[in-house]
Amino acid sequence: MSDYAISDDSFVPLKIVIAGGFGVGKTTMVGAVSEIPPLTTEETLTAASVDHDSLDGVPEKDATTVAMDFGRITLSAHRMMLLLFGTPGQKRFWFMWDHLASGAIGAVVLADTRRLADCFAAVEYFERRGLPFVVGINEFDDAYHYTPEEVKAALHLRSDTPVMCCDARATSSARHLLIKLVEHAHARSVAARAAAPAEPAPEAGAASASESAQPVPTSPPRSPA
Repeated sequence: MSDYAISDDSFVPLKIVIAGGFGVGKTTMVGAVSEIPPLTTEETLTAASVDHDSLDGVPEKDATTVAMDFGRITLSAHRMMLLLFGTPGQKRFWFMWDHLASGAIGAVVLADTRRLADCFAAVEYFERRGLPFVVGINEFDDAYHYTPEEVKAALHLRSDTPVMCCDARATSSARHLLIKLVEHAHARSVAARAAAPAEPAPEAGAASASESAQPVPTSPPRSPA
């Protein structure tokens, strides 16, 4: 079977955004978990970007996403097909975010504790849109280890926003993070429906809209003979 074979129609396609700061591991995560060769739009960093792209904390980075990353993973046990869209991290490419977030059920925000402030923009963006998200603390080898509770407090997140440690290079870790997002998005959806005000019951004796509506004639009325 081809790597690009379309999954069974009974699988529900769900769009997910992978976001975060510059060099936090978004492209790495999409590549690690995707069951198809990922689409990437990475370009080599040159001297022209020195004034725009800070390499503080990621001096070894030599390429950057300029549009998006795309990958796909099928969760057979859940009958779901996750379509992954990685965002560019630099501010000058943020105009892409509205397009990438359109129609998404939720987002993964990757965080690097060496540069935690870099994920504030993504957190604020998804909170403003009301889009469910989880925070994945990408544990770089040389980063200081903070607990999820400490990171949640530092980011001033809602109490129900999941925060997890992860390794964006590991398929199992990235997969677990995505499943947590789907569960969180589902829980938010159920809670929103439960909190929605019920439609008022019709008053006693009041005719329903269908009962009071006049039937639409199927042919013009005849003139009297």
